[in-house]
Amino acid sequence: MIVKPVPSFKTIVREVWKPLTLLFVWDVIVTVVYYILPFRAPELPLTLFGSAVALFLGFRSNSAYQRWWEGRGLWGLMINASRNLARATRNFLPDPEAASFKRDIVFRQIAYVNALRCQLRRQSFDDATLGYVAKAGAEIAMQRGNAANGLLDGTGRKIDDARRAGWIDTIQQSAMESVLVDIANAQGGMERLKNTPLPNHFRFFPMLFVHMFCILLPFGLVETLGFATPLGSTIAGLMFLAVLAIGDDLVDPFANEPHDLPLSAMCRTIEIDLLQSVGLEAPSPIVADRKGVLW
Repeated sequence: MIVKPVPSFKTIVREVWKPLTLLFVWDVIVTVVYYILPFRAPELPLTLFGSAVALFLGFRSNSAYQRWWEGRGLWGLMINASRNLARATRNFLPDPEAASFKRDIVFRQIAYVNALRCQLRRQSFDDATLGYVAKAGAEIAMQRGNAANGLLDGTGRKIDDARRAGWIDTIQQSAMESVLVDIANAQGGMERLKNTPLPNHFRFFPMLFVHMFCILLPFGLVETLGFATPLGSTIAGLMFLAVLAIGDDLVDPFANEPHDLPLSAMCRTIEIDLLQSVGLEAPSPIVADRKGVLW
């Protein structure tokens, strides 16, 4: 996620420079032909066309942002639920008998959120994930098709073991299980967003209409702008192409791109809070890189 207060103009141009270059060449061709050949371009209702295209783009961008914001809300729920699980583990389980058990629950939850992060990003499990899996002794959960869900199931069994050992009662177990339900619901919502792309017509038609508008744009401007048509038409096209690119950037909030959610930073936040809750040393938070991107 880009956290700089002002977006980089280079980043925007980098995403749209190819269609923008083609648009500029097309604008030059239309302008040259207009002055060389004895014809006049038909008057086009650009205001009407532009309004229709803007309507499509606005609806698409809002839909993409809703997906991005829902993903952020689900990860916010995950952070809070992880803290609640650690607090319940710390307060319900007795010391010193269950001290090792508390650390196992914390390690397992940290491994869980990192495994979920890797699954959502379609990445192999990294050292941060596997390290906490080893600390929690949860290697068998990684053999499942949904390793994150396997880790969560194992946490539920651990809580039941604590009840059987007499460390917690059924009411406390139920309270901790309700937290696991919240975690499972958040994971289900994330998987729904990841596995359900934006409907095809939401993606195809705005792209088609924007490119059609950019093709027609110089015909409507050449009479007024003259030799400045390539510049004016390209700048106007940049506005529409940039909005189109923004929708593409936001539609998958869990991809590992600069505009996507900072899953690594949020997993580190959970790691810090949970380790500190059981009195263990925690690493430093992840900060944005030199380009202003928080991963």
